[in-house]
Amino acid sequence: MFVLSSPSGAGKTTLVDLLLGLLKPQAGEILYNKYTLTEVLAQWRSQIAYLPQQVFLIDNTLRHNVALGEAECDIEEPRLLEALRQACLNELVEQLPQGVDTMVGEHGMRLSGGQRQRVALARAFAVSPSLLFADEPTGSLDYANGEHVADLLFSLNREQGTALVLVTHDQTLAERCSRAMSLVEGRLGV
Repeated sequence: MFVLSSPSGAGKTTLVDLLLGLLKPQAGEILYNKYTLTEVLAQWRSQIAYLPQQVFLIDNTLRHNVALGEAECDIEEPRLLEALRQACLNELVEQLPQGVDTMVGEHGMRLSGGQRQRVALARAFAVSPSLLFADEPTGSLDYANGEHVADLLFSLNREQGTALVLVTHDQTLAERCSRAMSLVEGRLGV
């Protein structure tokens, strides 16, 4: 578990965007198994998950927000329900009028901030990534919800062996990580 912490504006999110393949390097290249990231982007992305600070939810059902991008016929119900359980959303599912088939509203407006963050975590649990990038995963949450989301992140590491790269200013969260890195003047230091 790595934490990447540096002052605001140091380029942490840009670095993550480069590693996700959302941006292309202006100079140099990023390699994955000896291939440039652009050559094996689909393979790379099949191994990773991303938890942004601002969770993206679509105006659709909880089911489709967890299985984002999957065709209806490819959504495996047991895997979906297990991911929701792991993200501690089973109580929410029980309270929703149509369970996982309840519409969550545009940008998830029918959910609290903590619930939206846990929906994004359920996405990660559902795909069982080898590596999860989380950018300020607790930044917009109150203390209790922040602690809960942090616990869920670390359970993903423990239960599924997912490596974590956390971008955070939250010192309590950073102290729970085994390795720390910082970005100073465009250079990564340990």
